[in-house]
Amino acid sequence: MGGGDSDIAPHPEKIKIVATCLAVAVGISLLGFYLKSGDEWRSNWSLSLNKKKKKKPIRVYMDGCFDMMHYGHCNALRQARALGDQLVVGVVSDAEIIANKGPPVTPLHERMIMVNAVKWVDEVISDAPYAITEDFMKKLFDEYNIDYIIHGDDPCVLPDGTDAYALAKKAGRYKQIKRTEGVSSTDIVGRMLLCTRERSISDSHNHSSLQRQFSHGHSQKFEAGGSGTITRVSHFLPTSRRIVQFSNGKGPGDDARIVYIDGAFDLFHAGHVERGNEFKSKCGMAGTLVDEDLGLVVTKHNKFMRKIGLAYDKYTGKKDILLTSRFSGLLERLGDFLLVGIHNDQTVSAKRGAHRPIMNLHERSLSVLACQYVDEVIIGAPWEISKDMITTFNISSVVHGSIAENDDFQEERDNPYAVPISMGIFKVLDSPLDITTTTIIRRIVSNHEAYQKRNQKKGESEKRYYEDKTYVSGD
Repeated sequence: MGGGDSDIAPHPEKIKIVATCLAVAVGISLLGFYLKSGDEWRSNWSLSLNKKKKKKPIRVYMDGCFDMMHYGHCNALRQARALGDQLVVGVVSDAEIIANKGPPVTPLHERMIMVNAVKWVDEVISDAPYAITEDFMKKLFDEYNIDYIIHGDDPCVLPDGTDAYALAKKAGRYKQIKRTEGVSSTDIVGRMLLCTRERSISDSHNHSSLQRQFSHGHSQKFEAGGSGTITRVSHFLPTSRRIVQFSNGKGPGDDARIVYIDGAFDLFHAGHVERGNEFKSKCGMAGTLVDEDLGLVVTKHNKFMRKIGLAYDKYTGKKDILLTSRFSGLLERLGDFLLVGIHNDQTVSAKRGAHRPIMNLHERSLSVLACQYVDEVIIGAPWEISKDMITTFNISSVVHGSIAENDDFQEERDNPYAVPISMGIFKVLDSPLDITTTTIIRRIVSNHEAYQKRNQKKGESEKRYYEDKTYVSGD
């Protein structure tokens, strides 16, 4: 009996083999479960990251008249953009400005061109109301997905004495930025009105003569008296930090084709932004930049903005500046890096008259730098373009507009473009818009009484602002 029991007992080696097989099977099952769970975990983790990446952008809204747009407006837009991910800008209608402030110097379509060109602006709303109403605020929140409404620390008071942003503040959707010191549209208009008043008192000129002499610098008596310096009463204190904030901070590549344009760029206006032929970027944004001395065009391109003669190359991502002929429809490649030369105050005064420029060199430089189509500027560029300058900056093309205040430069004994002309790299571009700094000045002079009245009213509120102002942090 005992021997039979021992015969049917399992052999130790067999038990070990079976146990090993079972262990391997269990291990494989566990490994499969782990790998499957790991895939699911990794997938969930990836989805979580994607959700974070696709987080709703913070959209901020800022509105304004943006009349005679200047670097102060641009700095406000820069600060507003820093408070969110996307900046939507409302441009107040002409009718609303007239009702609340007086006649604008630049009409809505020109102001839209200027706002569209600012590098920190993502979308633009035309005909915005001067005051934030319940209906418009609801539209901003529901249709434009706005999270916050932005304004400067200077008060914006309606004719009835109420705060234009009271509703936004009450809704808890209001944020404030620091006002840019030393400049305002009122101040700039005042500089021209001051010069106009000086002329009227001393010379008793009629409006036609006043326009002609103020715009072109033909008044010997005025220039000899040196009154032109009185118009440049800017309180702007430039800092290196502000220039860095406005700069792109990028230089041209080794193989970049650099296009150079120069000018005064005084009272940076729609004629500077949209004159001559269309410039465009192959990155889906088109552009144009010009001075009355230049006439180049920069047109921002997206679904919220109008498209002007846009030639878009979908096959290459490389940025290119193209010259589009209005008549032949031909495209001529000019370059991919726009370098802008800005003449200093002394040069502008010598060429345009003692009353010019209206804005000083630093003010003009910031206005140009704020334009998204400008890659770099030369602050205080020479009047004459030398071979050394062309070599130093590796300039491929030098351009000038057909409509300009100095369009008779080729008849001058010392042609400032003689060197690039001799090198075969100089081009004159057609200028479709006839808006120059002179155009803006004439608007002020011809209607100076209305602007004087407007400035007196606005000047009182600005005076109170400076008297009551306290320190506000911000940059």
